[in-house]
Amino acid sequence: MSAIVKKLLRTDQEQSNPLDFLDKEDLIKLVKSLLSGGVALSFSGKRSALEIGRKVRPRVMRRESKMHVGPPDQQGRNLLIEGENLQAMVTLYKYRGQIDLIVTDPPYNTGQQFRYNDAWDKDPNDPDLGTLVAKDDGSRHTKWIKAMMPRLQVMKAMLKPSGVVAICIDQNELFHLGMLMDEVFGEQNRIAVINWQKTTPKPQSKNVSVTTEYVLVYCRDIALARTQDIERSSLSNARFGNHDNDELGEWKQDSLTGKGRSKASDYAVQSPFTGEFHDPGNRHWANKRSQMKEWLEEWGVEYEDFDLGDDRGRALALKGWSKCRDKQGRDKLLRKAREIAEKRLAQGNWPILYWGLDGQQKPVKKSHRELIKQGAVPQTFWLDDDEAPPVLGAVSWLRSMSGRSRDGIEELDEIVGEGHGFETVKPLRLIQKVIQIWCPHDGLILDPYAGSGTTGHAVLRLNEQDDGKRRFILIEQGAPDTGDKYARTLTWKRLSNAITGERPQGKEANPLGGAFEYRLLTKQIDAKTVLSMKKDELVDVVITSHWETSSRSSPGLVRIDDDKYRYLVGKNDRGEGYFIIWDGEGPVGQLDRETYKDVLKDAEKAALKPPYHVYARYEIYQSKNVQFWKIPDKILAHLGLNENSDRFNEED
Repeated sequence: MSAIVKKLLRTDQEQSNPLDFLDKEDLIKLVKSLLSGGVALSFSGKRSALEIGRKVRPRVMRRESKMHVGPPDQQGRNLLIEGENLQAMVTLYKYRGQIDLIVTDPPYNTGQQFRYNDAWDKDPNDPDLGTLVAKDDGSRHTKWIKAMMPRLQVMKAMLKPSGVVAICIDQNELFHLGMLMDEVFGEQNRIAVINWQKTTPKPQSKNVSVTTEYVLVYCRDIALARTQDIERSSLSNARFGNHDNDELGEWKQDSLTGKGRSKASDYAVQSPFTGEFHDPGNRHWANKRSQMKEWLEEWGVEYEDFDLGDDRGRALALKGWSKCRDKQGRDKLLRKAREIAEKRLAQGNWPILYWGLDGQQKPVKKSHRELIKQGAVPQTFWLDDDEAPPVLGAVSWLRSMSGRSRDGIEELDEIVGEGHGFETVKPLRLIQKVIQIWCPHDGLILDPYAGSGTTGHAVLRLNEQDDGKRRFILIEQGAPDTGDKYARTLTWKRLSNAITGERPQGKEANPLGGAFEYRLLTKQIDAKTVLSMKKDELVDVVITSHWETSSRSSPGLVRIDDDKYRYLVGKNDRGEGYFIIWDGEGPVGQLDRETYKDVLKDAEKAALKPPYHVYARYEIYQSKNVQFWKIPDKILAHLGLNENSDRFNEED
């Protein structure tokens, strides 16, 4: 019996036959999948789950200026959005196809962790959060899958063609999430299944001690996605130096041997400084004998084969060693070799094989920084920064490289204080590694389940460490039905303290710098909504919706609130002004000769240069200095809407 049939026949407590819940189209797809030998994930309500993403409506985003943190001209680079994540991602229409990396930590479905509203099946715009799904709910897995399916679809749409998504999960929904990811992104686009050590084993466990969780990593197009090298640690970099003024630059000490015994590479070599013979022990020389001899003779002395009688191969000894029959002869030969070698040591720019900084050690090898990859390739088991197997598949990361769950809680305690109520927090080191590997230095990162803000904190810390230009968008709703809006308390506090260096009880730490803007999702948006807005609301919509294909790396518009300007509401990083023509307390006005004169006056006061970006209901007067934006058409267009049909996210 196939896996899909077994899955279909596994009934929920209240369901007698899951086939009753599949419509004709779903049944046809299921039969085709079975006949073709394929595997598909089937569940009650799958068809509606597939359509939800196209039915969700964009919403108005209000800027909460009192919650912004950092320099005003940098705040728009990063966003913290309070609201339901599916609605928020749909509202972020202008970022579609622009995200480099999505890294997130959705609820794990372990009982009382996530909510589901049954009304979403018919109306995904229903504002009700739904009830907590209990662990003994027979349909909890189906509800979790139905909640994740549309969100994964929108996440995929948000990614660049080369973009990557990394989702944290535990064993409760690992297999369901894997099948969902295979279906949405394609099995061929699976990059890695990371198994990270979240805690140490518990000897008192009755059965198996659960010490690991997972990160599923997929991409939009495997042909375009790139796995980055990991930045080497400061400890790894500290191993490099240039003690001999090597013309190739900095180098570090490396071993001349490889693992295991090899008869062909098991012999001793003689030091020209001490006369001591050094063998590889229980290992073997990693280079050919001819190469070893060439490196030895670069110290100015010649070598010959010599049998030491040590049950190893013939040694490489100082030339003439075999002819010296007594100690006096050998001492004379060694003195001459030492004199030549010490002269070569003092000369600097030593050969690849050297005998320690003073010439008195066992032979080792120089490895030059310029000849080594600058980054360490992400690998199957993280033990040492310098080990670099080239392939990622199903991989394991030790806690020393990815951090523990306890580390995440302690990091949160340190920055916001205890009593936050979060029991599961991802460690910064884990999220930082994911970002390092799959996001460029100037990339844009999205986390639709921001939680305590670990992803934003990791971005800020990495940027501070390597002078990166990464940006983030975090979405978090909190639990407003219980009064716990931790998007504006916990998440905001963590990011703010990370940027400013503030800590609980008046303590301080090194500020990471950076900035972010706080936005709140409000009512659904359409043409009627835009035209009925008050001026302050409309200014916010213009600022948050504006998007130019020519400047997508820009932090956006800086809002201007100053009574001395009549129409000026913002400016971009090129010194261009944005104006809304407003008839006093009445409706949106029109651009005519008189209002254009007022635009010029505002621009002169603010020392702005053309083009002047003017929003108005109609354009009666035209000027080469004006780029006209029609209200509500252009605002709706930025959100994927049309004034007449209000269609969103429809297929062409």
